[in-house]
Amino acid sequence: MSKSKSKRIIRVLLLISTVVSLYFVPWPIVKAWIVPLPKTVQAQVDKAKDYGFDGIIVYVDKKNKAPLLYTSGYKNRELKNPADPKALFKIASLDKLYIALAIAKLVHSNQLSLDKTLADYLPELKDKIENANTITLRMLVQHRSGIPNFTDTHNYWANPKETDDEKLALIINKPANFAPNESYQYCNTNYLLIGRIINRVLGYDTFTYIKNEILTPLNLNNTYGSIDNVDINDVMSGYYVGYDLDLKTDKVGSMLATAEDVGKFIRALNEGTAFKDKKERDIYSSIYRYEHTGLIPGYQTIAKYHKDIDAVVVQFTNTVDFEGYNWSMSEIMYSRIVKILKKDL
Repeated sequence: MSKSKSKRIIRVLLLISTVVSLYFVPWPIVKAWIVPLPKTVQAQVDKAKDYGFDGIIVYVDKKNKAPLLYTSGYKNRELKNPADPKALFKIASLDKLYIALAIAKLVHSNQLSLDKTLADYLPELKDKIENANTITLRMLVQHRSGIPNFTDTHNYWANPKETDDEKLALIINKPANFAPNESYQYCNTNYLLIGRIINRVLGYDTFTYIKNEILTPLNLNNTYGSIDNVDINDVMSGYYVGYDLDLKTDKVGSMLATAEDVGKFIRALNEGTAFKDKKERDIYSSIYRYEHTGLIPGYQTIAKYHKDIDAVVVQFTNTVDFEGYNWSMSEIMYSRIVKILKKDL
């Protein structure tokens, strides 16, 4: 076969593959990206229904300006209650920022050591978690332990566990995913174990420490450790596509907070007012990030500080699907809000 004929065949095959791939493109996502930006944040937030969300709350804090809250859709779609900017929301993995800050404070006060191992702190797990003798606290915080993630076990979210013992049992005596510190894998088991370590060292629960050492000093009075500690009527409903029931009463172990409280925390973390001194801030900077996202059935959170415009933007959306479509749409919504804010400069 001649080279020219081979090249023509290759071009035809590439064209076919392109056409096939375009056939499977989720066009609502493409459309959401390319349509012109609205002039205001509220106009963008008002598109929440078009993006597949039952409700949305957005908090924007631009330095030297009064923070603003934007809402659209429903707090509870069955009752047709409009989205409440002061509603509590399950912030899911965003709680790792608070836990990592607690670790930095405890290391700073010499109550914990980043170089001690899992076996040092929880010796009962020495023969139940592979590499417990070499996995350090630092590796747990940084998701470099290699321990399997309990939320990745088969069909976990079809029947999520309510207690830490049940969650931990899912990965006990399972082989490591990689050798300690040899790779990175986001892992909720790491933070379950960190919580146990803090509880063991302090003699009381992690959230009590977070409340005393982080929330109270920062006047964050609308952040809670559990659904059991709040008035359920204050919680924004959460929905899963194809499942009619409200998920807000599910006990999935998530902290809850208002968008404003989360925004104030992100500001304090990035400006440094969440730390006692430079040493404590340096410890934190060496182990974890300054922004986060969160995703559990019914709840999606994005919370970031944008240095170029000196703005904190927090977004809560309360509709989730299995395929990740709604997550992609939440990221698009968020990015467009940030673009509008940048155009306003």
